[in-house]
Amino acid sequence: MSVRHLLTAFALIAVGTVFVGQIRDLLADPTVWPPDDFIEYWSAAKLTIDGQNPYDGKLLLPLQKAGGRDEDQAVMMWNPPWTLAVVFPLGLFPSRVAQLLWLGVNLAATGYSGDRLWRLFGGRADRRWVGWAIAFTAMPSAFALQSGQISPLLLLGAVLFLECERRRLYFAAGAATVLLAIKPHLAYLVWLAILCDAIAHKRWRILIGGAIAGVVCSAFPLIFVPHVWSQFADAMANRPPEQWQSPTIGTVLRLVIDEKLFRLQFVPVLFGLAWFGFYYPRWFARWNWAEQLPLLLLVSFVTAPYGAWPFDMVLLLPAAMWLVIHRCSRLTIAGLVAVNIGCLACNLLETGSFWFLWVSPVVLLLYVIGCRNNIRGLPETVQA
Repeated sequence: MSVRHLLTAFALIAVGTVFVGQIRDLLADPTVWPPDDFIEYWSAAKLTIDGQNPYDGKLLLPLQKAGGRDEDQAVMMWNPPWTLAVVFPLGLFPSRVAQLLWLGVNLAATGYSGDRLWRLFGGRADRRWVGWAIAFTAMPSAFALQSGQISPLLLLGAVLFLECERRRLYFAAGAATVLLAIKPHLAYLVWLAILCDAIAHKRWRILIGGAIAGVVCSAFPLIFVPHVWSQFADAMANRPPEQWQSPTIGTVLRLVIDEKLFRLQFVPVLFGLAWFGFYYPRWFARWNWAEQLPLLLLVSFVTAPYGAWPFDMVLLLPAAMWLVIHRCSRLTIAGLVAVNIGCLACNLLETGSFWFLWVSPVVLLLYVIGCRNNIRGLPETVQA
């Protein structure tokens, strides 16, 4: 064995030893990396397994305290009941073990998404490490991984949809969208485009695959909690998260006009739908999902009714990856770097999530400018 191989082996052993030690410390000391948003999924899964209401804050709070979250108010899982089919396995483990497993799942989802986006958008195979680097150095990825948010699985759903659609595995492509449906409001134009594309090009298998996966995941929690859908409806109707000031245009409208009018949050959606009504008919004959998905996600995100938190901004990664791969102007790439630095600054200054409002509109602007200036850039829909 060469000296290089020996050094590599010793380095791997050293890293593995440190890693095992860190895991041991993590399991033993609840003050090391205390659970954040992860705890909402774990506690909801626990209640589901026990046949109790996963949308009841009074039931969630004791579990979350026992799981290591030192707060007097429960953090709710506001995702639809089909999300319980995804997070259900977490409830089979103790909190700390589940937290580590959840981190591993999100790391794998982030890495795979970066790798496949790089290749799907035309990145060179011998430089696919760049895709991994972009995925893991983006601040939204760091926010999601640190807090234990579910957002990387949304990105994974979008990537799997692209991958399966490219391979013409339309049934699987539709089924993959169940992950994107965990927060459906953040990608509402993608759902509309899937429907229009299926009708225009008779890709019914995408709709069938999505419908079957959605029904299965929606029915799964009913095995344990027969009234889970009415419980979710009750929570949304009587205890909606309207007090949150999410970084959306709708929140700005509420703050300017009347903070009590939660329906103002949905006004930007009307502009998003109007844009789609103008955009899709012009290009449906040449529709290509790898070209269109980044822009659809961007416009959906900018006009989202609520949510769109800093950790949800992983859905902006496809657009950023596109701009890097197609070598848009240096100014555009510098803009992306500046956005990432700006996100880091907001986090270090503890400005609060609302002040990330600028991020998605700036990325959308950079995307449009970059694609217009890049003659080889694929969304010729944007160039036109």
